[in-house]
Amino acid sequence: MEIKEITLEELDTEKFIEEKVGYISSVVGNGYAINALSGGVDSAVVTMLGHSALGDRLITYIVENGIMREGEVDGVYSIFDDLGVNVKIYYAKDQFFGALKGLEDPEEKREAITQTFYKDIFGKLVKESGAKHLLQGTNLTDVRETVAGIKRQHNVLKQLGIDTQKEYGYKVIEPLVELRKPAIRKVGEALKLPIEIYNKPPFPGPALATRIIGEVTPERVETVRKATTIVEEELTDKGAFQYLAILHEDRVTGMREGKRDFGQEIQIRCWDSKDAKTGRPTELSWYTLDIMAERITEEVPGVVNVTYSITKKPPSTIEAI
Repeated sequence: MEIKEITLEELDTEKFIEEKVGYISSVVGNGYAINALSGGVDSAVVTMLGHSALGDRLITYIVENGIMREGEVDGVYSIFDDLGVNVKIYYAKDQFFGALKGLEDPEEKREAITQTFYKDIFGKLVKESGAKHLLQGTNLTDVRETVAGIKRQHNVLKQLGIDTQKEYGYKVIEPLVELRKPAIRKVGEALKLPIEIYNKPPFPGPALATRIIGEVTPERVETVRKATTIVEEELTDKGAFQYLAILHEDRVTGMREGKRDFGQEIQIRCWDSKDAKTGRPTELSWYTLDIMAERITEEVPGVVNVTYSITKKPPSTIEAI
């Protein structure tokens, strides 16, 4: 079934919020629902819609999967706890790294994350809670890119013919599936989310695993996590749509103090885009690029080379994996 987009220009936020709160309430009825919160704008907006519809009958989980950004889990928990949301942290680092062990193919990594997230973790949580529904923030770009075969987004399920009730034991509710990112931000603002949440740069559901080319290990995640912190600190005021660091697979030759240093390579990507359908690299100053390169090679152990991607989308995509 084709999804009809509600464009930013067409969006009436008050009407949209009223309709989706009513929809969630009618589908869940008097029961409970589980909600997946990562802290990105999509999941944050769904959390507040679900909270408005269900109150304490919405059980929100932040999954500590070991592949989030520095301090993100605790920071997101604090924000939503202050907003009165019934939020819990589920610790699952070992499960995710175990599922990703030895995998290098991008689609195999995404499938491992999908199965761990939806079957192993939320299948268990839904069953234990007695809930029959899972709320999540799938958006229209996620669906379109997955169905077109560009890349598999881990949160696209029923649009690929996956019966979540049969496979995982619950039904999925996707209130934002008609919207793209700019429209979702507008809804987030209308819901009175903090600006640091509704204006946060996009961050993928599989988190830093999508920014590692090759195997995802705790050590490699720590490398790209440190680089990500630097990139976000340096680019947060540049007005870009999204910015990120990617860890390449092969080691490259470098040198320190006159000796060979066979190390790792980080690629920086920074995008100008309206809706993630297309994008072009942001024209950053040489000074900004130089600062990031120097900081990353000095502050991130083992990195000897930093590059900047200058390829448009298409043929590139915003995330590497």
